[in-house]
Amino acid sequence: MKINVCSETKLLNMHGEGVDTSFLNCIDLLKENKEVEVLVNSEGVGDVMHSHTYGPYYFLRGLKYKGKRIFTAHVIPDSAKGTFPASKLLMPFFKWYLKKVYSYADVCIAISPMVEEAIRKLGVKTKIVRIDNPLLLEMWKRTPELRRKGREILGLKENEFCVLGVGQLENRKGCEDFINIGKQLPEAQFRWVGGRPWKYFTDGYRSIDKQIADAPSNIKFAGMFSLPEMPSLYAAADLFIFTSYQENCPLAPIEAAASGMPVIYRDLQEYKLLYKNNYLKAKDNEAFAKQIKKLMTDKEEYKIGLEISKQLISQFDKNEISKQLISLYKTLEENKFAFQLN
Repeated sequence: MKINVCSETKLLNMHGEGVDTSFLNCIDLLKENKEVEVLVNSEGVGDVMHSHTYGPYYFLRGLKYKGKRIFTAHVIPDSAKGTFPASKLLMPFFKWYLKKVYSYADVCIAISPMVEEAIRKLGVKTKIVRIDNPLLLEMWKRTPELRRKGREILGLKENEFCVLGVGQLENRKGCEDFINIGKQLPEAQFRWVGGRPWKYFTDGYRSIDKQIADAPSNIKFAGMFSLPEMPSLYAAADLFIFTSYQENCPLAPIEAAASGMPVIYRDLQEYKLLYKNNYLKAKDNEAFAKQIKKLMTDKEEYKIGLEISKQLISQFDKNEISKQLISLYKTLEENKFAFQLN
């Protein structure tokens, strides 16, 4: 069985953001399975098309796959808030367009309960299945060499405690909150990794740049890095905070957890629905700063944070998710639409 995995991030050379990482993870995961052959974008015609993006290529490529189209919904209408300028004005268009995207697929993969709910709210008739983003655990295992390399890249001394943030430089990701938290803890080093795939069409472009320029010396924004470079950057850090205001099934925090450090999330309803296990959370900047301080100074609390990270990532076992994907592919290939995934 041939699976054509598609993403416009590859065609447009858009790297360093979550959808592209999910696309690359999907390819690597499927290549481990002998039951399928993986085609990427225009390498050939497969038995099933699995797309991770929703631009013109998705619609054009899908013409050859009627009845065999799978779309992983990484984006919902609310994802536009704090990502693109004038998102409130453009929201009717986002909803209309995404409804077209979801409806074009024969099966939509919802990567979180919130995504499934958002798709249903649009009145889409397409079949929806819930499958988590897979975590390729071995990729993120930290080593002394990775830590040394990452600390060199981020300009960190051996004994400095580093708090890491990862994400695009946009209002939705809470970049300015990251700076505010860093100002409250001058004894720690704060590093943010991420850039702007959408360049000037990014919400908060000027205000975030001004905040970065005015940030104190313990807060630095390192820029965008490719996926193969990320393991060393995670390994360089001691703690990860995720200040984002809207997410679906975010990869950065579980990658950070897999790298072996505590992770603090913003306290959002999305995560309460998504995660099966406990996780550290903070409701505002002061709460983030308080938890960071505790983890910096209390070794027992830090050990508890590490254990919570280990439990958190168990939900995203790649072998189980691979089984779910293969089952879905076989169902579409055999034209069996009355199916149920575990």
